[in-house]
Amino acid sequence: MISLAEQDLRLGTEVMHRLDRLARFSEEEGALTRLYLTPEHKAAALQARQWMEAAGMAVHVDAAGTVVGRYDGTGEWRQALLIGSHIDTVRNAGKYDGSLGVVAAIQAVAELRRRNRRLPFPVEVLAFGDEEGVRFPVTLLGSRTVAGTVDPAMLDARDDDGVTVREALLAFGCTPEGIPAAARRRDEVLGYVELHIEQGPVLEREDLPVGIVTAINGASRFLVELAGEAGHAGTVPMALRRDALAAAAEMVLAIERRAAAVPELVGTVGKLEVPGGATNVVPGAVRFTIDVRSPDDGQRASAVADMLAAIETVASRRGVRATARRTYEETARKCAPWLMERLEAAVAANGIEPRRLSSGAGHDASALAGLTDIAMLFVRCAGGISHNPAEAIAEADADTAVRVLLTFLETLEARKTID
Repeated sequence: MISLAEQDLRLGTEVMHRLDRLARFSEEEGALTRLYLTPEHKAAALQARQWMEAAGMAVHVDAAGTVVGRYDGTGEWRQALLIGSHIDTVRNAGKYDGSLGVVAAIQAVAELRRRNRRLPFPVEVLAFGDEEGVRFPVTLLGSRTVAGTVDPAMLDARDDDGVTVREALLAFGCTPEGIPAAARRRDEVLGYVELHIEQGPVLEREDLPVGIVTAINGASRFLVELAGEAGHAGTVPMALRRDALAAAAEMVLAIERRAAAVPELVGTVGKLEVPGGATNVVPGAVRFTIDVRSPDDGQRASAVADMLAAIETVASRRGVRATARRTYEETARKCAPWLMERLEAAVAANGIEPRRLSSGAGHDASALAGLTDIAMLFVRCAGGISHNPAEAIAEADADTAVRVLLTFLETLEARKTID
């Protein structure tokens, strides 16, 4: 085994350099914010295009603003393998979420070209936008375009300044009317593989640089509104109160208990508001959100039912009225066994113990699952921190990730049967 000090990290060094360069495209000084279809997104897309062209790819930008680079194969297989991720960010983001997958994919293709190597199949690198869904109240428009699942109503969604997606696409230089034609057919795609930081602590805890994703969690989200009765904090006896906030507190703990009872099930109340709250007023109204995720849709549905029942029970006992409105629903997406097995073999071939784990976050792969078989390779990130300027990966791990991706590409065989 080669020691870390002796290891050639040139691939990882170049990836880290390019990620630093990409992070300069931001609308904020001293922070990374790059929202979909903004001038900063366009500058990052142009940079990705230049890197793709330098790696020997034929490049175009599709109708949704996705940069697509194609590295032709030997012609033995007509179907193309898609790899990539997204280059848009949340506000005040880290450098690696999404961008790592794009830059690592470009680096892998550049290495193939350096070796004068063509694969039996074409490789297409995709740099999506709108994975984060921050600017507009829609998400995954780039990957949904490729998958052919865009709802035309998404183009009428508006940002905080009243600009529609359609208008933003035109300003970006795209043709919104071309979105249906940008969809791929199942018979022209071999699969989709996405390299991404883990956004969790598992790999770091187990001292592993990479891991193979088994599934992308399904998610259910709700907005819960409680109506109690506001009253004077000094004059309303405790036994006579209809305190909406106290009820909410009990509900939040019930949600936490139910989520903690099942491995890989998570439940979060991420936002809680007390409209008109004051120090000396018994809270009469509360709003809070619920986010429930699991790689098993049945377990998630059962947990959601139990949580909503607990909310009703607490509300009835405390004399408050509760309404829960579903705001988001996404089924779990299983990764294709044949792709997972080949990723696992590539990990092992690079001297790393294969580790399988699920993804608690959504990804462009979720949308691509509607088109083709998907797989994901996670890369260890420091502390499991993501969507934060403290987001960090090691240069050695970036290098390992590119080498695993290269091994995967060079040893991939077509599936013999449909799973």
